[in-house]
Amino acid sequence: MNEKPTALVTGASRPEGLGFAVARELAGRGHHVVLAGRHLDRTRAMAARLAAEGLSAAAVRLDVTAPEDVSACARFLRPAGRLDVLVNNAATMPDFATTSLLDADLAEARTSYDVNVLGAWALVQACLPLLRAAPAARIVNVSSAAATQIAAGPDWPHGVRSPGYALAKYALNALTASLAAELRGTGILVNAVDPGPVATHPERGDDAEDRSPAEAAFDVVRAATLPAGGPSGALLSAGAPGLRA
Repeated sequence: MNEKPTALVTGASRPEGLGFAVARELAGRGHHVVLAGRHLDRTRAMAARLAAEGLSAAAVRLDVTAPEDVSACARFLRPAGRLDVLVNNAATMPDFATTSLLDADLAEARTSYDVNVLGAWALVQACLPLLRAAPAARIVNVSSAAATQIAAGPDWPHGVRSPGYALAKYALNALTASLAAELRGTGILVNAVDPGPVATHPERGDDAEDRSPAEAAFDVVRAATLPAGGPSGALLSAGAPGLRA
């Protein structure tokens, strides 16, 4: 059994991604971090980078839409005896260029929902015994400001950009609140974090004002290390009280 607290970070196979930045920050704070990604060779390379920095890290293959992968991931974690932090960061935005619900590709919307919502949900279910075994487990679902388009309803004056992704992140926020309610009294805190615009996709042309992954990671990690009595079931935005100094 690993003496360090254990953290699982999904979507952590890209060097410029938020998942890897979160994993690095958690490892720097004394966690044994398990990086999860669909491409095991890339994910192992990210874990090796952390190990080269003297940090405790391992890698596991995980496609959150594949039930067999989710089960295998939970088995991989079992020797640690507990899971202190679960960061559901894996995401996809297949409808990046779509700007209206009316001409959305529903196949893309299903893909987005499968990854962003059902994938996180499945992982919580699979890891729940390990989360319960931790003294104060934290679940963090990485959300997006895209969900505000859906939350605004008729007050949103424009077509919905990336509608499948936006609806999925809106549903993820609702899932977060529902999980927190069901886990009330267990000591497990469940929150969603909107890290704001983050420069993780240079191939799409990141904006100059986008935050760096390292900066955005602080918000996610602070939610992942909240003290007892901290919020649960909340959507915490970049700069929210209790998240950033």
